[in-house]
Amino acid sequence: MAENTATKKSAFSQGAPAGGARGSSRGSFGSSPRGGQGGGRGQGGPRKGGNFERVKPEYDQKILAIRRVTRVVSGGRRMTFSVAMVIGDRKGLIGLGTGKAIDTSIAITKAQKDAKKNMLKLKLTKTQSLPHDISAKFGSSNLMLMPNRGRGLISGSAVRDILLLAGIKDVTTKIHSGSKNKLNNARATMKALSLVGTKVMRHVVADEKLPKVESVETVAEVK
Repeated sequence: MAENTATKKSAFSQGAPAGGARGSSRGSFGSSPRGGQGGGRGQGGPRKGGNFERVKPEYDQKILAIRRVTRVVSGGRRMTFSVAMVIGDRKGLIGLGTGKAIDTSIAITKAQKDAKKNMLKLKLTKTQSLPHDISAKFGSSNLMLMPNRGRGLISGSAVRDILLLAGIKDVTTKIHSGSKNKLNNARATMKALSLVGTKVMRHVVADEKLPKVESVETVAEVK
């Protein structure tokens, strides 16, 4: 009986290397060429298109307000979004626009196009400040812009966003009215800045058609 058990143990010990080799062959399954040279997952070659660079926009932009507008029609209520946006290059060029659409992304695009139509080129001093005090009133908003000597930009609300994107420094603003409507304050600021700036007409919308040169020549010949 003891001899039988001894022969079984010796046979099992002799078959152990075969089982170990079989286990080692299973363990080497992970080193397939699918995972690269490392043999593990996620260690493949470098991805394509990793050096993608985002194109810098022409102007810096800031959304002043997004409002949800509800309109009652015969079929029920129609909801749209109204967006007020200001754009600028921080070098004296500034524009304000509004857009309305069912989707917010479309409304933002419309506001951006409208802002490019209403661009102002400001005449600033050497220190990027205003040449003199200016004031304006739009709706219920009444404000004043006053240059200060090296005190920085002292302003708030939508007026500060416009002055920052326009690149104006060392200016103190005072809102005399109690209006908190950002759009009215922004329009009053643009009305005040128009006193020290000129309108830019270089942004031509694709939908608008310019007058033909032939018609101008014919008018000159008639005269």
